[in-house]
Parts: sequence; C-alpha cells; structure tokens
Amino acid sequence: MTVPRTFSDVTEVPQHAFDDAAQVLESALTGDSAAVADTFDAVVSREGVVGAWDVAWCLAATMVGQVPIGGAWTLEFPGIDDARYDKRWVARFVSAYVNGDFPTGEALFGAAIQDGQLPDCLIALAGSTVATLRHRDARAA
Repeated sequence: MTVPRTFSDVTEVPQHAFDDAAQVLESALTGDSAAVADTFDAVVSREGVVGAWDVAWCLAATMVGQVPIGGAWTLEFPGIDDARYDKRWVARFVSAYVNGDFPTGEALFGAAIQDGQLPDCLIALAGSTVATLRHRDARAA
C-alpha cells in the first residue's frame, strides 16, 4: 500500500475519510465498539484497506493534535512490550504518524492484516483516541 501524503498536510486525506473518522469517534465516545467495527467494515468495503488507512491516519492526527515540524519524535509508552497486540500496534502506529513514517505505518497495517488483528487494532486506536480527547478535556476544565 502506498500513501502519497505528507505528514504535515493531513488535509490531503479525502474528505470522506474525515467523515468516517468522525463517525468512528462518535461511536467510540458512546462506547459502541460494534458500531466502530461496522464503520470500519463499511469503509473497507467501499474504499479497501487504503480507506481504513486514511481513517486511522485521521484518528492518529486527532489523538496527537498539532506536532511541530522537523526532528524525530520519541513517544513514551511504559510497559508497551508487555501490552496486548492491539495496544502495541496503536502505540507504534501513533509513533509512525508523529514521525511521518509511512513505511512503518504501512508495515504495521500489513502485519496486522496478516495476523488477523487489524479490526482489533482499529477499535483500539478509536478507543485510545477517545481516551486522549477525554484526558485533554479534563485537563482543560
């Protein structure tokens, strides 16, 4: 899978990916993981794996927020080596997003597909994004 987008310009992702990501987040905010899975299934049926990638990239962008351009970033994920597959995948995918590392993001997608874990990984990404948004809101309050 080749994704010809630049890290600093997530707006090159098709508008329907933003709409799908919003639908995923709405379902995740209500705790409806079945609806999250259904939305991703619909995206894959309509757009293929590239569509799921676009939505996942939007979720990572939402989770991370604005990242200054330039330099390599290291994210701290205590205990990541002992975490479940889906949690390790989310941490690595978000790290790939932050660093604009498309090859690693693509490799993660491919490995999750091969391992039969992509649906769980995408649900975990949606849940992590919601948890991050809630944490930000709580800190701002």
